[in-house]
Amino acid sequence: MAESDWDTVTVLRKKGPTAAQAKSKQAITAAQRRGEDIETSKKWSAGQNKQHVVTKNTAKLDRETEELHHDRVSLEVGKVIQKGRQDKGLTQKDLATKINEKPQVIADYECGKAIPNNQVMGKIERAIGLKLRGKDIGLPLEAKPKKK
Repeated sequence: MAESDWDTVTVLRKKGPTAAQAKSKQAITAAQRRGEDIETSKKWSAGQNKQHVVTKNTAKLDRETEELHHDRVSLEVGKVIQKGRQDKGLTQKDLATKINEKPQVIADYECGKAIPNNQVMGKIERAIGLKLRGKDIGLPLEAKPKKK
């Protein structure tokens, strides 16, 4: 038999904790028990996947009461949208598809539940060919010459 070499030493050691493990609640409490200095800081709105900005009206909507409420589309405008849509032979879904909105938006505008949005109103006006804003509600849109 070959002679064994007793002089070589093999050292096995664990890897240190990963970044995620070092930030875990268990790692923090263990470090506190050992009396180590711990620095923690919370990043503001970190890790949130917010792709839209909250508008000012959102908070107002939450606080909406009887005396403080948002203006809604009038029933007169809703009837004009419905009449114009039916005259063109469109369903709510067809009109919504034509103006790149959801069918529920059209339904809300027709029944007077929607908060008026000038962009949406403009799209609906062009799609049905009737005015929805101003004094001349229900009259046909005048074709304005395009500027060059």
